[in-house]
Amino acid sequence: MADKPSRALVLYGDGLARFVNPSHTHLHSLASKASCGFLSLPMLLRQIAESEDERIVREFAVLVDAYEAYTNTSGSTTKEEGGEKSTISERFMGMQAAIVTNNSNLKSFGTKLGFSMLPNDGFIKSSEAQAELPVDTVDTVASELLKLLGFQEGKTLESSRYDLVFVHVGDGEVNAKNDKAIADDVEYLNALIGAIMNIGKPGTEISLRLHLSVVMSYGGTVEKDDPNLSLSISKDNNSNLSKLIPHQSYTMKGEVPRKDVRHHSPMLLAQWQYAVTRKDMAQTFSFKDFKEHGGNLVIPADRFLHEVAFKLWKAPKYGA
Repeated sequence: MADKPSRALVLYGDGLARFVNPSHTHLHSLASKASCGFLSLPMLLRQIAESEDERIVREFAVLVDAYEAYTNTSGSTTKEEGGEKSTISERFMGMQAAIVTNNSNLKSFGTKLGFSMLPNDGFIKSSEAQAELPVDTVDTVASELLKLLGFQEGKTLESSRYDLVFVHVGDGEVNAKNDKAIADDVEYLNALIGAIMNIGKPGTEISLRLHLSVVMSYGGTVEKDDPNLSLSISKDNNSNLSKLIPHQSYTMKGEVPRKDVRHHSPMLLAQWQYAVTRKDMAQTFSFKDFKEHGGNLVIPADRFLHEVAFKLWKAPKYGA
């Protein structure tokens, strides 16, 4: 545990996980230094048609444990029982948080939750192809993001504008929607990770307070799309021992089994803070490597923000 509260940057590659390849060296380098694992998502209990924009907002709502607010069509963020407020600041001890995004639906939902909304355009002026962004441009974006958290010129300021900043990249978020958009988004995220890790090198003042999370999801998917992305433990139905395999913790909520767990295509998570997070044996940012060598195993996606908030001294510890 750090002797001072961390400040968190979350880079969220929405729907980009399946497009990561060996050329994305900064992603893999981060994974080799980080604590890696999975965030399990709930499945849709009703067979309803869902647009891509609806999926983006729904999965983000789960990620910040605000699914009730997402399903509340009244637009209120007040829970009826007990009048409990559910804005981000009220839920997490005054935490100030922002979302960097160009998605209009996510902007609307984030505002409802009490996030400050910052457009990607405010950090990236223009570029025909993000994969060809000049190094100094990516470095500038990284510096500006870190300034929001009070990291400037290699120093950690006493106060910061935000405790937590989400950067949402996906669905052509950085570039125009076309056949090349997804590839450009992954290249951009990879370059941004490299720039941030360069500024916050291990042992620097920034590295001691910056808690970096990289989350990558698979977007709209069903299990038959890729059965190799399953979290389920294989049970031999012919063996009496199969009955002794306990429920995995991510399938439980307290002592009650969750009824809506999606056992396939989880979000991939890598978290790093110098001298705070535990390095595991994963070497690449991939489902296979995380499953075989990751140290974080699986937690429900709706507990992610609680884990991050704990590092910011804004929430009690979740789990062991």
